[in-house]
Amino acid sequence: MKSKWMLTGAAAIVLLSSFSFLGIFEHKVDFNTEVKPILNKHCMACHGGVKKAGGVSFLFEKDMYQPAKSGKPPVVAGDADESEMMRRILLPEGHEEKMPKEAPALSEEEVQTLTQWIDQGATWGNHWAYNKVERPEVPTIGSFWARLGLVKDKETTWAKNEIDHFVLEKLREQKLTPAPEADRATLIRRLSLDLTGLPPTDEQVKQFLADSSPKAYENLVDSLLASPAYGERWAGTWLDLARYADTKGYERDPGRNIWRYRDWLIKAFNEDKPYDKFVVEQLAGDLLPNATDDNLIATGFHRNTMTNDEGGTQDEEFRVAAVIDRVNTTWDVFQGTTFSCIQCHSHPYDPFTHEEYYKYLAFFNNTRDEDVTSETPTLRFYKTEDSLRIVKVENWIKNHSAPSSKAMSLDDFRLFVRIVEPKVNSHDFDQHVNASLLDAKYFGMQDNGSARWPNVTLTDKNRLLIAIGTNAENAVVELHQDSLRGRVLAKLDVPKTGGAGRDTVVILPVSPDAGKHHLYWTLKSPKTPKDWVQIKWATFQQALPGSNQPDFVEIEKLYAQILTGNVEGTPIMYDGHGDLSRTTHVFVRGNWTVKGAKVAPSVPHIFKAKTAFKNRLDLAHWMTSREHPLTARVAVNRLWEQLFGIGIVETVEDFGSQGIAPTHQALLDWLSVELMENHQWSLKKLVKQIVLSATYRQSSAATPEKLAKDPYNKWLSRGARVRLSAEQVRDQMLAVSGLLSSKMYGPSVMPLQPDNIWLSPYDGAKWQLSGGEDRYRRALYIYWKRTAPYPSMVTFDAPSREFCQVRRIRTNTPLQALVTLNDPAYLEAAHCLSENIASQFKTPQQQISEAYRRLTYRSISPKKLQVLLKLYQNSLIQYRKDPAATQKLLAHDGNATPQLAALTTTANAILNLDEVVTKE
Repeated sequence: MKSKWMLTGAAAIVLLSSFSFLGIFEHKVDFNTEVKPILNKHCMACHGGVKKAGGVSFLFEKDMYQPAKSGKPPVVAGDADESEMMRRILLPEGHEEKMPKEAPALSEEEVQTLTQWIDQGATWGNHWAYNKVERPEVPTIGSFWARLGLVKDKETTWAKNEIDHFVLEKLREQKLTPAPEADRATLIRRLSLDLTGLPPTDEQVKQFLADSSPKAYENLVDSLLASPAYGERWAGTWLDLARYADTKGYERDPGRNIWRYRDWLIKAFNEDKPYDKFVVEQLAGDLLPNATDDNLIATGFHRNTMTNDEGGTQDEEFRVAAVIDRVNTTWDVFQGTTFSCIQCHSHPYDPFTHEEYYKYLAFFNNTRDEDVTSETPTLRFYKTEDSLRIVKVENWIKNHSAPSSKAMSLDDFRLFVRIVEPKVNSHDFDQHVNASLLDAKYFGMQDNGSARWPNVTLTDKNRLLIAIGTNAENAVVELHQDSLRGRVLAKLDVPKTGGAGRDTVVILPVSPDAGKHHLYWTLKSPKTPKDWVQIKWATFQQALPGSNQPDFVEIEKLYAQILTGNVEGTPIMYDGHGDLSRTTHVFVRGNWTVKGAKVAPSVPHIFKAKTAFKNRLDLAHWMTSREHPLTARVAVNRLWEQLFGIGIVETVEDFGSQGIAPTHQALLDWLSVELMENHQWSLKKLVKQIVLSATYRQSSAATPEKLAKDPYNKWLSRGARVRLSAEQVRDQMLAVSGLLSSKMYGPSVMPLQPDNIWLSPYDGAKWQLSGGEDRYRRALYIYWKRTAPYPSMVTFDAPSREFCQVRRIRTNTPLQALVTLNDPAYLEAAHCLSENIASQFKTPQQQISEAYRRLTYRSISPKKLQVLLKLYQNSLIQYRKDPAATQKLLAHDGNATPQLAALTTTANAILNLDEVVTKE
């Protein structure tokens, strides 16, 4: 019997060996995680999207099997020995065909991986981020008996929700254990800073510390999510992505009135606008049926692009630059993918071609903004007088419209007075004679001047509207059809407006022929031949209804007055149609002046989209569909990065094959599905789910073992410890000093900043210090000049916002300490904090202890108290010797004393402590 079992065992061993030999138990090489990194590292620089040396590329699967210039395919699936790629890799050093060329050879492990992969059939695979998001299984934790609920163990006791299951699975793999929950004071400060961007109030802290109910923490979360400050905190993070600024950028960098977009963001976050709608409205709110003012304001996201108002620039060049920026920003913000390089060549590492860039650009190429100084199109906000005029004209249209009439409809009228579109900007006029673009901006002509207005469709048009201005006397402008001597469609005795740049809108009757024609402007101004007549824009329309009625002339004058009025507006997106639509071409090597093949709107082939794309709205709906692989993942990852200091994909801006691989891909996918399906794109629900996890609640204290195994805490074995953002550093300082204003919305403000920061060319703009509570409003309301941003924000790593910045790279520099110690805003806050504390506590020890408690919600250690007390005493000695220094520090406060000055200096030092500018 024994012999029989021994023989059977031996046979089994032989059989298992045979199976292994046949590859049954052989490791299956994964293309994305094992092969693609090798190709990216060693091959793609010469054999990718940028260049295909020898006719070889490894960017797309089909390229691998195509014969190269040598006549041989790089890869023969199933046979590494016959694959030209492997033959050249294995050549001896010094051989002229050795690959990689003039670069270090592949390691033995890399050669083995490639060989094994080819022999196994060279199975291709999409990069993980470009595959549809599927819901992964939630990992099991704890012992068998704990999972049955019969006993409790460390894992099941620690975990609060499914997030913790995914984290525990990775911690076990790394032989790490989670940290215990942070103390309540730390938790409330962390949570308040994360959800509202502000420290908690004393009342909130007392209430939370005294609440012993099981739902105390969840109730706190709910109250912070409901706070108006929540919308301000998360809108603030979006401003970097939207490259929001109060100026236009470039050298001149004049002002821009777009603060209503910021207000829209705050409201959207506070209302918990579903993220899919949030995306759609920003990308294509103008294309929604019956678009509201809010829908239009939301499109300010892509009107934050820079425009160049400097004289001598070419509008079309900078219009194209803005469109390109929109393409790149859309991919950066919503797709987490580096797409910008494809402007000039196919992507060297990811499956995107040069032509696909311009197919995507076609979605944005029809927008009506054209780098003009007026920033049109804008959503106009009328004052009462003009609003009454609009109502009067609307009533006229309602009372005189007829079903068969070709007159202007009520909807067309409302659209035009709302955004003054469609129209043609005068930089489109060509064939100038004694004419020019004045300051390279708008068309102007002098006596005997002329220009062509090309390719205008005139069918069913009987009114010409022009915005015109001059200081010339007796100037007469005519518009001719088909030639300079063609029949006159319109004649205008140009009214003096006070200058070529001061426009009035004039409405002229016309009777053109049907069809498309070239039109020609001419000017006779013999009395003042050197004076310019400027035309800013022009358009053809149908007349208002009731043109045969006695009061029609007055109604048409009202219409012109409405359009002439100086009204406030905010830049929006709006697409052109008909004559105003554009054809999109590939830019050869990215050069906008060299047009290649014509392309239609579409998305990269890798996504296999089934949508029939026509415009930005189709694109936005596709991006927020359940089938899209990136939008939810990118949103979840960005939110995670804000809460934990580092994303599950660390390179928040790059989910491509050159980005850093996710530490917890299954968790990222699970949360992405939760966002789309269970939460119906609610960000507040997702935030709540994350902050309720035990993972989020961990203490940030680090043991030597954890620092050695996981120095950057990417495996989440402890709570996040992150330096506060630039905005939080300032807002916390204002909050604890009692200065912070709770005022929301409205135009940007100018709080205290060091002198001589603004040196504005051309217009001599000055930093006008805001009065009252406006100077103490939250940081997101600060006026943002791109060429001279608020200095303390920049010092703490805020970008200039000339372009989209997806991730702020945190730095630690001496300049940051110099800001908190010397910036006038921080000194003022320290002064106010000291006054408040001094009025309640008598001894320096009590005052310093209270200042520390208010900033950290912890008791100060005896050692720190001793150091700060010494600083106070030394400062007191100096200020007693130098009364002038006391007055200077305390801004000549009538209550200035050496004691208050010393306490202010000490409070200022506390504001600079690591635990104060850090989220524990």
